[in-house]
Amino acid sequence: MERFLSEMVASTSAGGQSVLSTMMFAVLPIAKVFTVCFMGFLMASKYVNILPASGRKLLNGLVFSLLLPCLIFSQLGRAVTIEKMLEWWFIPVNVVLAAIFGSIVGLVVASIIQPPYPFFKFTIIQIGIGNIGNVPLVLIAALCRDKSNPFGDSDKCNQDGNAYISFGQWVGAIIVYTYVFQMLAPPPEGTFDVEERLKFPVKEMAAEQEPMLSLVGHEPTDSDISKPGQIRVFINLLIEKLKLKQILQPPVIASILAILIGAVPFLKRLILTDDAPLFFFTDSCIILGEAMIPCILLALGGNLVDGPGSSKLGFRTTAAIIFARLVLVPPSGLGIVMLADKLGFLPPGDKMFRFVLLLQHTMPTSVLSGAVASLRGCGRESAAVLFWVHIFAILSMAGWIILYLHILF
Repeated sequence: MERFLSEMVASTSAGGQSVLSTMMFAVLPIAKVFTVCFMGFLMASKYVNILPASGRKLLNGLVFSLLLPCLIFSQLGRAVTIEKMLEWWFIPVNVVLAAIFGSIVGLVVASIIQPPYPFFKFTIIQIGIGNIGNVPLVLIAALCRDKSNPFGDSDKCNQDGNAYISFGQWVGAIIVYTYVFQMLAPPPEGTFDVEERLKFPVKEMAAEQEPMLSLVGHEPTDSDISKPGQIRVFINLLIEKLKLKQILQPPVIASILAILIGAVPFLKRLILTDDAPLFFFTDSCIILGEAMIPCILLALGGNLVDGPGSSKLGFRTTAAIIFARLVLVPPSGLGIVMLADKLGFLPPGDKMFRFVLLLQHTMPTSVLSGAVASLRGCGRESAAVLFWVHIFAILSMAGWIILYLHILF
C-alpha cells in the first residue's frame, strides 16, 4: 500500500511537471515572437523612427524576394527526396482542405452576421485563408531553438519543420492567386467604396473581367504579324489569363527549384550536400535565410504602429472574423489531421509532421490575401482585419499549441 501511494504521488508530480513543460514550450515561442515584434514596433514609433513606412516596405520586399526564398531553398532542398515527397503527399492536400473547410466556416459565419455590402465574400476569405508560410516558419524557429524542445535535436527539428512548411507554400500561392483573387473581385458597381460608387455609378468592365474571345478579337490579323509572333502573343495572353506571373512568386520558384534539385541525387550531391562542389551557394542561402525570421518580425511589428486604420466593416463583422479564424477554424483542422492519422495517411511516428499540419489550420489570416485585397480595392478593410487578428493570435496560438503538444506527447 505504501509503495502504491508513493507511485501515485510520483506520477502526479511527473504529470504536473509535464503540463508545465508543455505550457512552457507553447508559450515561449509566442513570447519570443512578441518580443521581436515589439522591437519592430518601437523602432517604427514616432519616438525612435528608425523604421519608417518606406523602410518597412523595403524590408518586406527584401524578405519576400530574397531572404524567404533562400530559407526555403536551403531547408527544403536539403531535406527532400523522392521517397519523402511520396510520404509528404498529405501536406498540399491539407493546405487545400484547410482552405475548403475554413471557407465553409466563413460562409456560415457570414450568413449569420450579414456583413455590410459588398463584403460578404471578403468575410469568407478573411476567415478561410490562413498564413501557412511566414508565421509557422517563425514559430518553428522559436520552438526548435530551445535545446530541450520536445521534438529532439534542434537542427533536425528546424530543418524538418521548415521543409514541411515550405513543401506546402506553392499550393498556398496557387489558392491565393486563383480562388482568393476571384472571390475578392469588385462588385458589379466596380468598386468597394460606397461613396465612390455613388459618384461614378457606371464603370467600364475591368480588363481582367473581359472574355478571352473579346481580347483575342483585338489582336492584329495574320497579315500584320508573323506565325512565331502569333504564338508569342498567344502565350503571353495565356500567362496573363492564368495569372502565372502572380503565382510564380520568388518563394514558389524557390520551392520548385528545391524540389527539383533535391529529388535528383546527382544535382543534390552537386549543390546541396555538405561536401558538394557548389555547396558554397547553398551555404550562402543558409546564411541569408537565417536573417528572414528577425527581419519579418521587425517588419510585422513596425506595421502595427499605424493601427487598424479606417474600415467600413464595423465592429461586429471584424470581431466575428477574428473569433471564427482563431477559434472556430482550428477544431476542424484538428479533426482532419486526427482522421488522416487514423486512416494511415501520415508518416508513422513523425510528430513534427503532424504539428505542422495542425499549425496550417491555426494561423491568423494570410498576409498574402491582404496583398490581393489591396489589388482588388479593399486594402483598408483587409489591413484592419490583419491588424486585429495578429494581435489576438498571440493568445489563441499559445492556447492551441498547448493543446497540440499535449495531444502529440
